[in-house]
Amino acid sequence: MACAICKIRRPRRFCPGVEGDICSLCCGTEREVTVTCPFECEFLQESRKRDQSAPADLKELPNQDIRVSEQMLEENQDLVGFASHHLVQSALSVPGIVDLDAREALDALIRTWRTLQSGLYYETLPEGRLARHLYRAMRESLEELQRRESQTGYTKTGASTVLLVLVFLQRLELDRNNGRARGRAFLNLLWDFYGAPPKEASSSLILP
Repeated sequence: MACAICKIRRPRRFCPGVEGDICSLCCGTEREVTVTCPFECEFLQESRKRDQSAPADLKELPNQDIRVSEQMLEENQDLVGFASHHLVQSALSVPGIVDLDAREALDALIRTWRTLQSGLYYETLPEGRLARHLYRAMRESLEELQRRESQTGYTKTGASTVLLVLVFLQRLELDRNNGRARGRAFLNLLWDFYGAPPKEASSSLILP
């Protein structure tokens, strides 16, 4: 029997991504490159501990005019949890969505919410089909949250607050992205914290 990927070497482990046995070398080189690895794979999770993605350069981050502080995250931990939960649930509902799709969707959401903050409304749609799915799902979830709040007569989730949370998620994605074509380290992180409906957000997600 040969590795299900290279067809040459002897297989050493079962790969749930290809539903077959593969060799250790292919597991290391093809993981999240040509293989979409499910989060429950023990070898993927072990590799997460060794991922050495370069830390995000604070000077190169987009939307430099928006300051995301620890205090802001603590004050809006419910919204961080709400947005993170809906983002990862929407991503996992469609096969093939990866961190780069989330990055594109978040960029478009930020551009749209910037116009809302200014009192105007101009929608910026992502170019990618999968990113558009994420964008629309997130926009509908956030708008529905705002509608429910308005019905109570107490609006906590204004455009500026949503914008801050979206920028936080954008920076978190840039920090955690491992650079692989099918990389989902960012989405995996959100799933670990917010895969179930969140009770509260965790301050351990705060970027330096």
